Amino acid sequence: MTVLKFSSRSDAPESATTPCLVVGIYEERVLGAAAQRVDAAAGGAIRRLLENGDATGKPGTSTLLFGLPGVAAERVLVVGLGEQKKFDAGVYHRVANDAARALKGLPIASAYSTLTELDVPGRDVAWKSRTAALAADAQAYRYTATFKPKDAPKTPQLQTIEFSASEGRALAEAAAIASGVRFAKELGNLPPNICNPAWIAAQAKQIAERHSGVTLEVLERDDMAKLGMGSLLGVAQGSANPPKLIVLQWKGKGEAKPYALVGKGITFDTGGISLKPGAGMEEMKFDMCGAAGVLGAFLAAVELQLPINLVCIVPAVENMPDGNAYRPSDILTSMSGLTIEVLNTDAEGRLILCDALTYAQTFDPQVIIDAATLTGACVVALGKHASGLMTRDDELAEQLLAAGNQTHDRAWRLPLWDDYQGQLESGFADIANIGGKYAGAITAGCFLSRFTNGRRWAHLDIAGTAWDEGRKGLATGRPVPLLVQYLIDRTR
Repeated sequence: MTVLKFSSRSDAPESATTPCLVVGIYEERVLGAAAQRVDAAAGGAIRRLLENGDATGKPGTSTLLFGLPGVAAERVLVVGLGEQKKFDAGVYHRVANDAARALKGLPIASAYSTLTELDVPGRDVAWKSRTAALAADAQAYRYTATFKPKDAPKTPQLQTIEFSASEGRALAEAAAIASGVRFAKELGNLPPNICNPAWIAAQAKQIAERHSGVTLEVLERDDMAKLGMGSLLGVAQGSANPPKLIVLQWKGKGEAKPYALVGKGITFDTGGISLKPGAGMEEMKFDMCGAAGVLGAFLAAVELQLPINLVCIVPAVENMPDGNAYRPSDILTSMSGLTIEVLNTDAEGRLILCDALTYAQTFDPQVIIDAATLTGACVVALGKHASGLMTRDDELAEQLLAAGNQTHDRAWRLPLWDDYQGQLESGFADIANIGGKYAGAITAGCFLSRFTNGRRWAHLDIAGTAWDEGRKGLATGRPVPLLVQYLIDRTR
């Protein structure tokens, strides 16, 4: 996978030699600073567009101009910014994506964007640089792994974007985050007959082999049995694909306590004996996007050489119904010793995560964060825009929410009050694996909290944000930006 190359440039917009120059205009015929300079050099060409109604400045609109007199660029892409008084971080993020979407369809290998010069209240040049760069890479991504190979394109495709008034460190961070996002997207988009537990372990091995300072351990079924991971193994026992517990470590800060990322890796979820409806079941290949997300965040942190210690733990399992599959009413014994009554085999993600969370504590981490496509209830509550965040640690919650706002990979906090714990009571085991009809996302978080007592821990339910809807919906790579920003913030 090729990530776009980002670089900084300081040429005046009207004199910059480039296949395509990007400038912005607001509504009500207000030109951005770069657009003003281009307009002056071109004898009022952009203002004439506005006066004739050929450009409006509305968000989501763009106009491509060719061969403007007095302007060195071959093309000028004029992007709508909306009302100037309403231009904020959210609009900038949207505009950056609009511009990148327009660029990707052009027969050009490089472009020069001046959007980073725009004034965004409360945001500095580093934020603008990274946001624009990540938007460009997100729009440039294409999934091609399982299509018939095509001939090389006859026209150039975008490979490099230069940004004016940009910050080098921010672009380096953008490149690393983009690498992690693309890694997560590719894993999520692959079909389950390719991306099974062994495949994910192989991708982790490649990360370890390509980056010094990274170590890998893959625990097999017998290893997990010796550790007492009866909950994880219960979910795995119906599949012909054996489970893997993947453990990557990055040593970037001596003997400091590590941060631990744990990701749900259900490579396909039929629901098990509690079989899901057939319609839409093909989307359950995305049930490993929590694993993909933490692996992508780990990769980005390593590429940035962050001065932290980091452990990434992925329980990779397939949930299938066969004659050996676990059943409703089975009692599983977790690694922690807590027994679990299985009331629904489709509530399997928490069953593999609880053992992985217990195992994570053997590294004595200072913080544990898990990411999981855990509940449809979270999608009902928050839709496709925000991930659900649950933790009892207010400081950790604020740090994660801030990281999400910084990267537009946003989360919303849901309560973990003890009031909800009673819904998990069982007459046959220490805890039931579902909490009934109401507050399903919260009771799932409450279940996981039973296995993280005394630890700084947060849970991200990404069921609504990890992939786009529909038969052609693709993985989004979330929550890689949020997690990487959180880790970056711990180094400052």
